[in-house]
Amino acid sequence: MKKYRNKYRIPSARASWWDYGRNAAYFVTICTQNRECWFGEITDGVMGLSGIGHIANSCWYETPNHFPFVELGAHIVMPNHVHGIIIINKPDDGRNDGHNDGRTVGTQNFVETQNIASLQRPDTNKPKNQFGPQSQNLASIIRGFKTGVTKHARQINPDFTWQSRYHDHIIRDEKSYHNITQYIINNPLKWQEDKFYKI
Repeated sequence: MKKYRNKYRIPSARASWWDYGRNAAYFVTICTQNRECWFGEITDGVMGLSGIGHIANSCWYETPNHFPFVELGAHIVMPNHVHGIIIINKPDDGRNDGHNDGRTVGTQNFVETQNIASLQRPDTNKPKNQFGPQSQNLASIIRGFKTGVTKHARQINPDFTWQSRYHDHIIRDEKSYHNITQYIINNPLKWQEDKFYKI
């Protein structure tokens, strides 16, 4: 574990070679602090949202209002986390050559190798800030969502808190997109097997 400003710091789970502002589909999981079940409970495989759960659900749907280049795939608000697919789809993000080989999921293009996201590593000799401004990337989208939920949730309970980090997975192809979508939809039915399950 490395130190930052004389404190131990867990290394980032983000792929250092990937530009998270790039057009791609991302599977994200955002957890509450200590996996506290703020969002409701599951009964007979059905998620029943609490007041804070309704806030989280509403804020998720509002994301494209704040980030017009975002499209939303499947999502589910679980008792202590949110699973969802976020698609960054900027009309021209300057990160491709403009060619499109054609298939889509929603309006997300499959390019080059018919993947949602081409995972080629960039030139490692480029400067560290090679990806430019970081205000229109996955982290800023998640930060905006978490801030919106927190602001309204704390009107119900001032103790509401998110885990500081989130999990992400770059979706590489149509099959993976479909499998992740089914996982999200079926998540309440498998709650007791879920790694985020907490009584």
